[in-house]
Amino acid sequence: MTQSYSFAERGSTGEVEESRTFAPKFDADGLVTCVTTDAGTGELLMVAHMNAEALARTIASREAWYFSRSRRSLWRKGETSGHVQRVTEMRVDCDQDAVWIKVEQEGPGACHTGRRSCFYRAVPLGKAGAVTLQFRDADKTFDPAKVYDK
Repeated sequence: MTQSYSFAERGSTGEVEESRTFAPKFDADGLVTCVTTDAGTGELLMVAHMNAEALARTIASREAWYFSRSRRSLWRKGETSGHVQRVTEMRVDCDQDAVWIKVEQEGPGACHTGRRSCFYRAVPLGKAGAVTLQFRDADKTFDPAKVYDK
């Protein structure tokens, strides 16, 4: 990356909530939650995490970068699958502990399971007993075995 970004020190609650200062609140693991939606449709595609480097790279490149908690590594969405996410807008929530990115999703899906969205199961509400998930919009849009190096 040729550009570098630094984030402001966090000030008072009022400063964090009402100023133009970008001071993300990273958790104890150095991560901030990122919610990703389709810029055109508003569809929720995925929720992931970013560390400071992933956040900076996303801002600089306008492509979505994340930090994998399981692999403990930085990754660019689409680097293996080709299903790149081009960021059209980034927002931060009121206390700056979560970001929301709107993306143009290239390729047929965002989920590593082969689906358009990672949110393809619904939790039934108001029913007693064991919870059984219900599939919604769960058709696979690509074959993950052909896309990802396993």
